[in-house]
Amino acid sequence: MARLSDIIETFLKELIKEENTGVIEIQRNELANKFKCVPSQINYVIGTRFTNDKGYYVESRRGGGGHIRIKRVEIKNEGNYLMHSVLSIGNRISQQAAEAFINNFVDYDILTQREALILKAVTYDKVLGDDKLKKDEIRANILKNALISLIV
Repeated sequence: MARLSDIIETFLKELIKEENTGVIEIQRNELANKFKCVPSQINYVIGTRFTNDKGYYVESRRGGGGHIRIKRVEIKNEGNYLMHSVLSIGNRISQQAAEAFINNFVDYDILTQREALILKAVTYDKVLGDDKLKKDEIRANILKNALISLIV
């Protein structure tokens, strides 16, 4: 028997396929009611099954009428390189490796010098705290999200 998480994932992927735009907007509470589960179960599925490294871009708006938007990233020429880079980054990346990626994006005219400087600034060791492993995880997440936003 399929787990509830699998059923919710399949349902959401089918919704995305049905949309010509590849984008869906859902309300977490409504979806939780549909599947008779707690809203945190919806968060879990989206947080683990619709991640950047799996080719999805997720936005969340909180408050009255808030929603979650899930977009399947379409890979195109430049997007192929960016998506490959996102997948290559993994769960952690050092400052030195991140800067190498960023410099390559400038070399391939994917980023401007200004964008590269901003991306380097937000992934700089001193900005991310003292815990080495946590820094590398946060840096990887920042870099992957920035790159995914260039594809979207």
